Amino acid sequence: MATSSSSAVSVGGKGGALTSSVVYAVSRGLISARIDSSALEKLSSSKKTSKIASLPDPSRSDGLQSARYLSPEDARAALFVILHKLCLSNGVGPIVVLVEEVLGFEDGQENLDFGSAFGFLASLCKLGGKSMAEIGFTSEEISLLDSSLAAAATAVAAILDAASAALTMVLDSAASLSCEAAAADPAAAFELPGSGDGFSIKDETDVAGDLKMMLFGSKFSGRLAADPFTGIPAVHGCFRSAVRAFHGRTRIELNSAIRSKKDADPWKHEGKSTMAGAALALCLAARTAGKFSIGRARAVIAAIADANLRAGVSHTFEVNCPSFDSLRILCRVVSEKAADEADDVEVLREAHKLVVKLREILAWEASIALFAIEKDEAFDKVRAEPNNSELNGSDLKKGEKKKAKKKKTLGRGTSVIRQRMLEFVNVSMDDSSALCNLARGLLGYFDPKCGSLDLLLKDVKEIVESNEIRRLPKIPKGTRDFGKDQMAVRERAFSIIVDVFKKHGATALDTPVFELRETLMGKYGEDSKLIYDLADQGGEICSLRYDLTVPFARYVAMNNISSLKRYQIAKVYRRDNPSKGRYREFYQCDFDIAGQYEPMEPDFEVIKVLTELLDALNIGEYEVKLNHRKLLDGMLAICGVGPEKFRTVCSSIDKLDKQPFEQIKKELVEEKGLPEETAEKIGEFVKKRGEPFEILRCLKEPGSPFLEHEESLAALADLEILFRALEKSKSVGKIVFDLSLARGLDYYTGVIFEAAFRGATQVGSIAAGGRYDNLVGMFSGKNVPAVGISLGIERVFTIMEQLAKDQNQSLRATETEVLVAVLGKDLALAAELVSEMWAAGIKAEFGIHKKVMKHIDRARQARIPWLVLVGELELEKGIVKLKNIDEAAEEEISRGEIVEQLIKRMETKAHVSSLSSSMRRAVV
Repeated sequence: MATSSSSAVSVGGKGGALTSSVVYAVSRGLISARIDSSALEKLSSSKKTSKIASLPDPSRSDGLQSARYLSPEDARAALFVILHKLCLSNGVGPIVVLVEEVLGFEDGQENLDFGSAFGFLASLCKLGGKSMAEIGFTSEEISLLDSSLAAAATAVAAILDAASAALTMVLDSAASLSCEAAAADPAAAFELPGSGDGFSIKDETDVAGDLKMMLFGSKFSGRLAADPFTGIPAVHGCFRSAVRAFHGRTRIELNSAIRSKKDADPWKHEGKSTMAGAALALCLAARTAGKFSIGRARAVIAAIADANLRAGVSHTFEVNCPSFDSLRILCRVVSEKAADEADDVEVLREAHKLVVKLREILAWEASIALFAIEKDEAFDKVRAEPNNSELNGSDLKKGEKKKAKKKKTLGRGTSVIRQRMLEFVNVSMDDSSALCNLARGLLGYFDPKCGSLDLLLKDVKEIVESNEIRRLPKIPKGTRDFGKDQMAVRERAFSIIVDVFKKHGATALDTPVFELRETLMGKYGEDSKLIYDLADQGGEICSLRYDLTVPFARYVAMNNISSLKRYQIAKVYRRDNPSKGRYREFYQCDFDIAGQYEPMEPDFEVIKVLTELLDALNIGEYEVKLNHRKLLDGMLAICGVGPEKFRTVCSSIDKLDKQPFEQIKKELVEEKGLPEETAEKIGEFVKKRGEPFEILRCLKEPGSPFLEHEESLAALADLEILFRALEKSKSVGKIVFDLSLARGLDYYTGVIFEAAFRGATQVGSIAAGGRYDNLVGMFSGKNVPAVGISLGIERVFTIMEQLAKDQNQSLRATETEVLVAVLGKDLALAAELVSEMWAAGIKAEFGIHKKVMKHIDRARQARIPWLVLVGELELEKGIVKLKNIDEAAEEEISRGEIVEQLIKRMETKAHVSSLSSSMRRAVV
């Protein structure tokens, strides 16, 4: 491990992990490296037990034919990483000491051969002024060193990692200055619209938030919203994401143990380099970032008012700043080398050249922006120092103060960035010729080896993390807010669902949102890892409920209930990876029947409830896939799967609706340990799906292996009873008998089913359930058979909302029937009228405003059917005006009769509406 001080870094001792920034500093000679004293002690106490290795014949070239030489900086980094890894190994004392000695040399590292162990040792000894025979290397040492030479690629990766990581904030800083100089509109560029589903691309939203913080307080007209600015969140977010991915790979390799020789290359996967792919992704993101940086610089130049100055700046920029073509060429080189499976070091070094080129472009962008800001007459000292005494001093006349206050001011963050850059690069900006000096100075400033850059990065970090202004809050990933329109859809759906549940005699039940962890664990198979655990708050280890079924079983067992038909609508929680249609917090609507019944009696009713629910919700086409757990177990036994692997294999089969069988087969063989022929047999069975009676006949044909399996035979008999009941209830047409349906939860024991939507909106499964005869017994020891269905209402809502959008329909967010509109400011009058209506059970709102159209517009917007209007004229006459908003009709009603007349008209309208609905249903 490595620990660092201001001038040296120690390796081999206990402490923090090696970082890319430390490797970069050592490679540039900013800090020296030394072996930790504890590591030296350990190395000196180790004894050689192997024979001295035979040295290669100097006349032979086979050991040196793979020679690889690095630049001095890269070689120094590679030496340092090799030293770090060797210090963590045993029996390599002489090599470690020699590497440390050579690493301390000021030059000569470029003569080190990193191509092979013998080549490296020969060049190392030559540089250290010692002979190989003098040191006496063992075979184990040479073998270990041969394996550790892959550290050369890791070292070059660390240099690239450090260089690109520093540019993430530099990129944002340069862009924020350009926004100021070009008067770009921060609101237009960085106000990302909410997705409405709780999901967003983190890096994009973070970039937008960071830039808003930097530009906070900027006084600009916001006249410009060009592509180079509006694209900042996406482009910079992509660069951040690529840098983060590359950093993660590099960090792991820097601190991993030395691999065996066959695994020496850390980046190879199935013969291809994963690091080359990561470097290419980084280059693509950097290329795009450079393109937009050039575009922003040109936009700033175009915003310079003085034509002559603008022409001079443009010429200087175009002649001296690297072009986008230079980025494109380097990116193509990286791509070609990666495709040709070239040495990773070559790929990484070319990628580093591209990042350095991006750094140069950013230096030019920042220089152009700073120059424009300094030369623009609208900017003066007060815009960077809003509290300057010149602005508030008594020596300024009133008119001068007013004029000064109109001066443009930089954002608080960009003020600091400008100040830091100009402090480092002290250049007189008399004309455009100063640009080259400014760009040259900033290029050195943006290099990670520049100590002053740390101050800028620290300032930027403090700015974006500042609580000086509050950023718009965000909700956790995998959760959603629901506005009034969405809640109208949800409440209507819940009403329909509850009506169906009650029609079947179910009673309501509610259970705690969290349970004892021991209650939940061991019930969900591999999905148990998705349970949300809570902190210990006093001796009880609790977790958020994963579903509503286990709490129901716990309730039945705890209260010694032998029979219960219940429904529950409540939120459940899963520590899942959020994606479209997949949430961490969501509602489930459960219907369960527990108790002893005739075979398939509750199973039939639960499935019938499911079809009634989906029909009543009117979401469109769907199918209910059905299987039997005992039939599934019988299938696995027939294929040769041991009982101990039934559940883990089922969890793989359950993914067939999302992945092709070839991928599932690979998982079964490589991860679950099944023979390939067993996986092939499973594949033949799980392809069987279709009309229930047809598949049933196929499975019961003479010679079918299921007929020789006792539990499978019982399952087929149960399914025949179930299918006949569903046929008589006219529900079997929605059922698909599917042998691939597995349902990964451990507690299922019999029939299992899952409903899938077949419309255009892709949401996956919308309901699922099955029989779980042993779950209650797991809590009480007394088995109470049970079967249930759980409706994934969140996905149903998604379908309903999309259907309403497609049909240009919307539900009313409120049930308000009357708007009491008072013309003027008489709150007492409004209170009197609306209170009479509330007392009569009328759903009413009130408003006070002097303009009639304000009230009418409010009623139309909220789709309130009736408007009761009263002003001074109506008060004098003792009347109110009653407006029918839908029919645009108006009549005068006596003040004392308004409540009675409203009730009468609403009842008449409701009756007509009911008749119309009945007639429509009759026609259908």
